[in-house]
Amino acid sequence: MDDIFGESVNLEEIHIKQGFDDGHKDGLVAGKEEAEQVGLKVGFEVGEELGFYKGCVDVWNSAIRVDPTRFSTRVQKGVRQMAELVERYPVMEPEDEKVQEIMEELRLKFKAVCASLGVKLEYNGHPRGSSSGAKDGQVVFWWACFVIVINDFLQLVMCSKEEGKMLKSMLGCCKVYISESRNKLALESIEQAAKRFSEAPVVNKFEDETYNRVGYTLVSKLAPKPSGDPCPLRMAVLAMVKAAFETIDLESHCGSHPRLGVVDHICFHPLLDASLEQMAGVANSLAEDVGSSLQVPTFLYGAAHEERRTLDSIRRELGYFKPNSSGEQWVGGPKSEYLALKPDKGPLQVTQEKGVIVIGATRWVDNYNVPVHSTDIAVVRRISKRVSGRGGGLPSVQAMALAHGESVTEVACNLLEPQEVGGDRVQLEVERLAKEEGLTVGKGYFTDLYQEKLIERYLQSVSAEEK
Repeated sequence: MDDIFGESVNLEEIHIKQGFDDGHKDGLVAGKEEAEQVGLKVGFEVGEELGFYKGCVDVWNSAIRVDPTRFSTRVQKGVRQMAELVERYPVMEPEDEKVQEIMEELRLKFKAVCASLGVKLEYNGHPRGSSSGAKDGQVVFWWACFVIVINDFLQLVMCSKEEGKMLKSMLGCCKVYISESRNKLALESIEQAAKRFSEAPVVNKFEDETYNRVGYTLVSKLAPKPSGDPCPLRMAVLAMVKAAFETIDLESHCGSHPRLGVVDHICFHPLLDASLEQMAGVANSLAEDVGSSLQVPTFLYGAAHEERRTLDSIRRELGYFKPNSSGEQWVGGPKSEYLALKPDKGPLQVTQEKGVIVIGATRWVDNYNVPVHSTDIAVVRRISKRVSGRGGGLPSVQAMALAHGESVTEVACNLLEPQEVGGDRVQLEVERLAKEEGLTVGKGYFTDLYQEKLIERYLQSVSAEEK
């Protein structure tokens, strides 16, 4: 016999289940409607920003086709890269993991091109709280494109016929090479000193423990004309130099890379539309500070020296290329209190704790090292000499052999004209010469980033600072 009270006992449970099912059904409907609204809003914003960049690319490409001579190779390359990123953006696949990565890269490329052109443009999104919604967003987009056209046109008109090129932003780059990589407290102190100058960020750091050497690369905007305001790039580098002298004792230093001082070498390079003369001015100003205030013998080279003296000529006279210890090691710095070459700034005598410093200004130089699988330093020196322009090898290439670990000796190269003779060509030449000696070669590497990447990192750093 059926229990007549069974249904009554389960009534509450039945109501709960029915309520859950109804709520779940209504929730799915409401969630779908809300998701559609959110998706429409987010999709519109992404599409509008992507369209903004597409409009910029189209306008700039049109201007380049009219007169490509008014746009630098860097600008044209940046515009092409933007076009490629726009094409790669997975519009129909919003869940693609590369969506955010491509958009961030597109934003950085846009900033880099604007900086090169000297135009102040930015994407600020569609108006918030607008009653007309998408219609107003489209108006903003097309108005932005119109503004871009006018800006580019005015730039072309305002540039003088004599210059025949567009105004660009001026950036200065400085590479600081310090004789230390194992003392982490010293490096932390140096880096903290640089961080006080956010306008001149460190955009790259290259450490080599075997060489016991670290290279920092800083980038900063430059004033169009000399002014009484302090140069952020010079101030940041000077702060790093002071911190290095306070925390590093050259007498207790050793490594397989030669050095002349605690801060062994500083070089300034112009980026974008900056001139070599501007960088020479910054280099001379820094040399005056280091020589007079810090009392360290300072040598100038390149555009910073009135006779355009070269870096390698200074190093040769000061014995830089001759190991001062056994086992192809360098310990300390110059051993004599009196220098073989008169410094351009600072005292005539050198202290063993600090050594000397060399400061210069040149066009861009690449540093490319190729590992040779051999401990026979004499053979690798022979290869280095044949690779270098000085030894009748590749023009504009300077090379030396340095012990680098238990089974490797590196051919360390300075590429003075990397646009003419780059790393690929050096790699092939070292491989060819090593094969003649019966040796194998590893893949070479650059010790710094290429110029476009440095500029991108600088813009990224400045953008993060502004936020």
